[in-house]
Amino acid sequence: MQSRVLCLSGGAGGPAARRVRLLLRQVLGGGAAAAGRSGRLEVRALHGSGDTVTIGDVSFKLKTPKNPELVPQNYMTDSLAQSVVHHLRWIMQKDLLGQDVFLIGPPGPLRRSIAMQYLELTKREVEYIALSRDTTETDLKQRREIRDGSAFYLDQCAVRAATEGRILVLEGLEKAERNVLPVLNNLLENREMQLEDGRFLMSAERYDKLLQDHTKSELDSWKIVRVSEDFRVIALGLPVPKYSGNPLDPPLRSRFQARDVYHLPFKDHLQLLYSIGSNISPERISQLLSFATTLCSQESSTLGLPDFPLDSLSAAVQILDSFPMMSVQHVIDRLYPYNVFLGKEGRTAVEDALKRFELQDSASHLLPRRITKVESVHGNKPFKADVTVQIGEKEVTFQVPAGTGLLKKRPRSDTFIRTSSHNQLLAEMMQSHMVKDMCLIGGKGCGKTVIAKEFADILGYSIEPIMLYQDMTARDLLQQRYTLPNGDTAWRPSPLVTAALEGKLVILDGIHRINPGTLAVLQRLIHDRELTLYDGTRLLREDRYQNLKEELQISDEKLQERSIFPIHPSFRIVVLAEPPVIGSSTQQWLGPEFLTLFLFHNIRSLSKSEEIQVIKEMIPNVPSVAVEQLLSLTHKLRETNDATAQSLASSLSTRQLLRICRRLSQHPDESLYYAVNKACLSRFLPNLARSALHKNLQDSRIETSPDDMKKLEEKDYTCEINNGILKIGSVTMPIYNSTEKMKVPDVLFYENTQHMMVMEDMLKDFLLGEHLLLVGNQGVGKNKIVDRFLHLLNRPREYLQLHRDTTVQSLTLQPSVKDGLIIYEDSPLVKAVKFGHILVIDEADKAPTNVTCILKTLVESGEMVLSDGRRIVANQAPVEGRENVIVIHPDFRMIVLANRPGFPFLGNDFFGTLGDIFSCHAVDNPKPQSELAMLRQYGPDVPEPILQKLVAAFGELRSLADQGIINYPYSTREVVNIVKHLQKFPTEGLANVVRNVFDFDSYNNEMREILISTLHKYGIPIGAKPTNVQLAKELPLPDHKFMGYWKIDQPGNAQQKLLCPTETQKIGVKGPAYLNIQGFPLERHEARSLSFTEELAFWTLPLGEINLVCDVTVTKEEEAENVLYVATCNPVSLYFMNISSKSGYFVDLYDLFPRTVGSVWQPFVTVAPLGNPLKGQVVLHEEESNVVLLLDTNNGALRRLLLLPDAQESPKRTSWWSNKEETSNYKMCREFSHKNWLVFYKEAGNCLIVLDVLEGQTHTISLPISLKSVFLAAEDRWLLVENETNRKFLLTKRAHMEAEDSEVCQLYALTEEPADMGFGLTTASELCVPHAVSSDQLSSENLSAAVGQKISSPNRIFSDEHNYATIVIGFPDLLSPSEVYSWKRNSSLSRKRASPSDPFYYGAQRKTGAAKQTNCATLLASNQIVRILAPGDVPLKDIYPKDVTPPQAAGYLEVTDLNSKKIKYIAIPRSQSLSPYTSWLSKISDADALLAPLGKVGLVTVDMGGGVRLWETGLDSLQRSLQDWRNMIGQEDGRPVQITIQRDSGLDVSSPKHGKVDPDNMPHVGGNTWAGGTGGRDTAGLGGKGGPYRLDAGHRVYQISQAEKDAVPEEVKRAAREMGEKAFKQRLKEIQMSEYDASTYERFSGAVRRQVQSLRIILDNLQAKGKERQWLRHQAVGELDDAKIIDGLTGEKAIYKRRGELEPQPGSPQQKPKRLRLVVDVSGSMYRFNGVDGRLERSMEAVCMVMEAFENYEHKFKYDIVGHSGDGFGIALVGSDKVPKNNKQRLEILKTMHAHAQFCMSGDHTLEGTEHAIREIAKEEADEYFVIVLSDANLERYGIQPSRFAQVLTTNAQVNAFAIFIGSLGDQADRLQRTLPAGRSFIAMDTKEIPQILQQIFTSTMLSSA
Repeated sequence: MQSRVLCLSGGAGGPAARRVRLLLRQVLGGGAAAAGRSGRLEVRALHGSGDTVTIGDVSFKLKTPKNPELVPQNYMTDSLAQSVVHHLRWIMQKDLLGQDVFLIGPPGPLRRSIAMQYLELTKREVEYIALSRDTTETDLKQRREIRDGSAFYLDQCAVRAATEGRILVLEGLEKAERNVLPVLNNLLENREMQLEDGRFLMSAERYDKLLQDHTKSELDSWKIVRVSEDFRVIALGLPVPKYSGNPLDPPLRSRFQARDVYHLPFKDHLQLLYSIGSNISPERISQLLSFATTLCSQESSTLGLPDFPLDSLSAAVQILDSFPMMSVQHVIDRLYPYNVFLGKEGRTAVEDALKRFELQDSASHLLPRRITKVESVHGNKPFKADVTVQIGEKEVTFQVPAGTGLLKKRPRSDTFIRTSSHNQLLAEMMQSHMVKDMCLIGGKGCGKTVIAKEFADILGYSIEPIMLYQDMTARDLLQQRYTLPNGDTAWRPSPLVTAALEGKLVILDGIHRINPGTLAVLQRLIHDRELTLYDGTRLLREDRYQNLKEELQISDEKLQERSIFPIHPSFRIVVLAEPPVIGSSTQQWLGPEFLTLFLFHNIRSLSKSEEIQVIKEMIPNVPSVAVEQLLSLTHKLRETNDATAQSLASSLSTRQLLRICRRLSQHPDESLYYAVNKACLSRFLPNLARSALHKNLQDSRIETSPDDMKKLEEKDYTCEINNGILKIGSVTMPIYNSTEKMKVPDVLFYENTQHMMVMEDMLKDFLLGEHLLLVGNQGVGKNKIVDRFLHLLNRPREYLQLHRDTTVQSLTLQPSVKDGLIIYEDSPLVKAVKFGHILVIDEADKAPTNVTCILKTLVESGEMVLSDGRRIVANQAPVEGRENVIVIHPDFRMIVLANRPGFPFLGNDFFGTLGDIFSCHAVDNPKPQSELAMLRQYGPDVPEPILQKLVAAFGELRSLADQGIINYPYSTREVVNIVKHLQKFPTEGLANVVRNVFDFDSYNNEMREILISTLHKYGIPIGAKPTNVQLAKELPLPDHKFMGYWKIDQPGNAQQKLLCPTETQKIGVKGPAYLNIQGFPLERHEARSLSFTEELAFWTLPLGEINLVCDVTVTKEEEAENVLYVATCNPVSLYFMNISSKSGYFVDLYDLFPRTVGSVWQPFVTVAPLGNPLKGQVVLHEEESNVVLLLDTNNGALRRLLLLPDAQESPKRTSWWSNKEETSNYKMCREFSHKNWLVFYKEAGNCLIVLDVLEGQTHTISLPISLKSVFLAAEDRWLLVENETNRKFLLTKRAHMEAEDSEVCQLYALTEEPADMGFGLTTASELCVPHAVSSDQLSSENLSAAVGQKISSPNRIFSDEHNYATIVIGFPDLLSPSEVYSWKRNSSLSRKRASPSDPFYYGAQRKTGAAKQTNCATLLASNQIVRILAPGDVPLKDIYPKDVTPPQAAGYLEVTDLNSKKIKYIAIPRSQSLSPYTSWLSKISDADALLAPLGKVGLVTVDMGGGVRLWETGLDSLQRSLQDWRNMIGQEDGRPVQITIQRDSGLDVSSPKHGKVDPDNMPHVGGNTWAGGTGGRDTAGLGGKGGPYRLDAGHRVYQISQAEKDAVPEEVKRAAREMGEKAFKQRLKEIQMSEYDASTYERFSGAVRRQVQSLRIILDNLQAKGKERQWLRHQAVGELDDAKIIDGLTGEKAIYKRRGELEPQPGSPQQKPKRLRLVVDVSGSMYRFNGVDGRLERSMEAVCMVMEAFENYEHKFKYDIVGHSGDGFGIALVGSDKVPKNNKQRLEILKTMHAHAQFCMSGDHTLEGTEHAIREIAKEEADEYFVIVLSDANLERYGIQPSRFAQVLTTNAQVNAFAIFIGSLGDQADRLQRTLPAGRSFIAMDTKEIPQILQQIFTSTMLSSA
């Protein structure tokens, strides 16, 4: 059948006829003849009086449009695909039926173009509206505008279309918010609508019916308007479950007829592509299309692959057409950048499809290399450029749109360095630019903006940067309202629209932030280059505009009057975005709709060599070693697939690296280590990330040494201003000359090193022109530092404080209404930009990051558009002739302050989003020294010890906060407030004032315990009452007796005066050998926290389990610098520490003392510290082998001193089987070691060796007697005791022996004559050996007090086993008889032997022979003798009441005070561990502790377990300390506080007086009469009020004690206790748990209570943060929305915003829980070694902690627990669906673990268990995956390579796997950790750390993302 087309037209040459012919030719395509045979549809147009269009068998009669300019133009193409024709025919059918249609289908421009083609074909006018989430009913119906002061309504698209008979095209129904579209329901159904201005739209039939009965004027007066019968609606939408959006409202859906417009069928599409790509082989095109179609199939969408943008294929083919030799895969990558947005499975799926269709890269496929030249095209094609691109060896030239400016001829080198990858990228961008807009995807700081700018420069484009932010609305993108000067409302086009008209290159920065619903308004602009604005303006594509002009034959002016404008042909959009986060539910912005809009270019970060090239060209004089190290670190971080490393790498973007290098080139001496830490803000990273960074730094050999830190701290940090130049530290800068003096901050600032360091650092960056970001905890002085900084620089400051409700508008302008006009007031930001002030932005992390990100364009490109149409531009921009421009003042800078990211601040991560455009500085609390200096200035009168305590305690609390043990980071601000209080009210106790800070925590018990123990540790007595004084009980001392005389036999008796010859020798010295001195930290605890005792402080030395302390001594320096030396003998080592310092040192001497095999050798070492000039050197003496060593503790040099050349070989031992009789020992006398000489002698020997260390000589004195012991009573008079007989001799010598003058020493015998009392000491055995002899005399006051008579004479004080004390008056200086006074013991010490059954005595039965250490010390200053007694020698009955069991003590200090004549016994607490060598112990000392005097009045004891305690026993010093202690608690004297209001009445009631003195001295209480009363008023006395002074008449003071008042009555306490117990039993009954089980469970649960608590606090806060409410806009009530002020003026209702729960975005995936699997080791070794280090119990605690912490959070964290052991892996302990709900079920699980470990096979499945867990967990749906493996795997024992384990841990990038090894393997654990990826493995050397490590993992990973 031949079809005829009749052309019946009036004038064959008319334009209309020509168009129809054109149309017919397009529609009929391949000739009419073909149409009949193939059954194709055809379109016929018949002209005549009414033209007709026929499609197939459906005809439509055309009408002449009233407004022809509204008819779509140029949508018909030369050949319509058959499928399209079918769609058009269907629409025509519906049109004839008068039904509204809904074209539904996948994203892309196809549906819209079909609708437009239909309208063009039927010559209908169009009203187009792109719906977005910001569309309101006013955009559809009517909007108010103000003209001449009155508001009136303007019809909007729906109403206009209905009344004028146009077709309303609604695009994007799924974008509109839920309740907007029902406005149209009635209009769609009945063609009726009530309008706001009172008119009523009525359907044509009803109107015409009414018109028969009424006149038109009547209907007009009733405000009835006729809806045209030609009005139709065409809706375009996406199918909503598959794509994201709001589903169609059912009532709305029922009013439409739907048609599925799927992508073009394969054949049609293929034809189309063939026609475009004539240069490409057809099979390549068909492969390309097949591949694309595969990715759109149902199967691929089940894989989660977004649809392939089929509509963009034509663009791809166009590129390939010009570059047939180019790789197809590469072009596909631009359409569908699957590497960026797909996970691993998705990527492999796409790559398989590529392989299938042979599209993968091969060697013959080339990529473009670079742009070789760019020339503008002359002639009739303006705004075009010829670009030549080199690809392979060929060059290809093609045309692209060019900008309106001049093309850039020579590459400008100053800001853009071309590397090869940049060249390639620019060439690829040119290709894309030829066909379509493009999108650059790349991480932050990788140079997207720079490349886009360079691209624009090459083509002569001017740029319009637009920063997108999250709550940006469609209006912000297109048009905003404003008021004209006369008060009329008008619309102002946005920068995007003006750029479209002027042909600029628009850079949309941060498209990943904007809401996809808002972006919908741009789709038509991007696809079709058409745009309809809010005020009815239409922008058309250039060719359509020209067409229209020709057809209507009218000028541009006329068209512009009708508000139709052409879009400039060279207008292009470049979009910048950060890559979507793969696997995250929230940040998947790159969806199927977005893919159709652009061609994508992924900007990879530069390769290492390129980055070095860029850095070196930008910064020529940067040290190249540093650059090399820096980049190897950066690339190492970038290449790992570990999330932590990635996040670190993102803070080392190219931009940040350039900043670091810029700084290094200025300050080459700065350490790189410091720069990297600063850039990553490592101070505030979570622990895992910090350790990862640290490890990577070490691997890249970027490290810091302690010396560098020292150098930094010792540098002179002062600031001074000399003739206009400010100098901070070593940096100088001229002072700014400011006109606005009042804006320069002035602040109270106390300088301290730390803050000066920060300021110097800031100044360095400030000089480099950087904007600064200061991050720190609260209260560390960020604001102070900044204000001080600006004060020094004399810079005026503008201050902005951000908060939750900060919006972009409020950052820039504040709109307000004045006389009906809108006035915008500049915000501080705009003022600072204008006038060159410094803008300080405080609390930047409180504002939403999408708001603060507008600062980026301001900082980066120096551009920003304000909401009133003005724009801020950088100063170099050409501003001539442009109005509304604010040029950035060259002095403008920004300083941003923010709290650190993460818990407990829970701000927004400002640093994460914008950190790399600022130079970051971490501000920390000052170091102790700086803080002390600062506090001294705040509290000049506060005692120094109090400040030191505060600084130390807060330092510890901060380190606890850093470890995550406590949540609140206590800061300097708190300490300063405490000190200010103490300064003003000095009588208030410290303990009270610190509560001002800590009362916040008083209800959180765990936290409170930590705080109190920390404060007590540093001696802040919080919680103590002034009455808690627990000094030891005093017992009376028996009276002293006169014992007789010591007589020195007169020299006249020749045989009594013995001369002792001396000989002098040089010492032999061997050595030095250098020993390693190791440091260890001291945990010093102040003992006077809760109560006041004699004990001052205690700490523990890190001794081994079996070590024994054998000697303790203290240097004799001034008090502060005393050094304590402790020698141990198994193994022999020396510990020494400064009494006041925080760290100690120890030297291991194990190898140095010769061992003899055979006999049991029990070395016994004594220590003698030397004095100036040999300070810091000690002499060590081993008593059995007589080895003398000299150790220099400053550098570890050790020399051996050989005293007797003949005693070289050690004495022959008896063989080991013979009886071991006591060998005689050598002894050292060290009383005068501080004078650098010592005396050695051998027990039962007969010579003394005097060692003079300075001279290097020994003097040997031979004696006629054999010695038992020697006491150096003075430097030149020694008391010797003869062996066997115990007779005493006095040896006198010259004080300093000269070598040449070998003077003879004289020996006098002493005889003890008893007083004539009738019973005398007759036998020699009665003579006893003193235990201690003072080497100096008592002061005369002390002597008089002791003896009870005024006396002044030389004296010595002794102590032995029979007497508490003995004073010998006159000895040793006077040769006359000396009087002896003694205080005798009731029973001698040595007689009373404790029997083994005695409970207070432990250790084996003592051998015969006294212990080597007598533990007796004389304190001359306080007139005391102190010794340590074994508990058996102490009268416990007298000290403790009957019903009290005495404490377990290591011994008792017996303090004999000769001033007060009292004895005290102070128990020394037992040590934690005790060496098993009990017999050896008993040889060293009777009690388990050793004693040494400390300074003049102090004592130090060291118990055998290494516990060091300092004591204060002197009465005077105790009283002073008690007073200080009470002051620290504060004076609460128990009297009621009165409120007095003083009125000056002039009369005094009764002035204070002394009162009468009672002759009988009776006690008086109250009465206002007697002096010396207690509790009265006005008279002098104690404890009263108002008396003039205290007067004590010796009575008991009546005072109501504070404690009594505070005490809760006992019965109340009891009732509370019983109630608790009852409830507990009830609960146990409910869960059927026995009390035994309950206590078992408590053992595990109690151990981790603190961790559980802090984890739960964090989880709570996270939950709260997730629930934070958002602004809901367009509300009818609430707060006025600034953006809608004008709408308010015009009288709209919905102009408010309020906070509410935000509905999740339509189509956004559900929040899935986080998934955690704990893999615990329950193998046999866990059970076996549990006894050693409790590892199984610790694992059980860890499991318990996980179960308790996540209880009730199962919806957020799904966890399960599996075990692995020799039996296998995957042993289910807790299933994720069967989580234990109560303690009984939890205990069952713990029991299961224990039982399994007890009975399983040996073997190890750590690896398999881990692998299995990671594999299994990833199969489930979850937000994030965690696997934590607990194991004691000794990997090497089972032959497992650590690298293999590392591989397993990182098998799946989505699963965060961590391993915790319970290390007991020596350094193996450390070696293992080095091979495992950083931050993924932990070694718990002490099993107590396991729960802590778990807590760390949770806080640093889960929280970062939650």
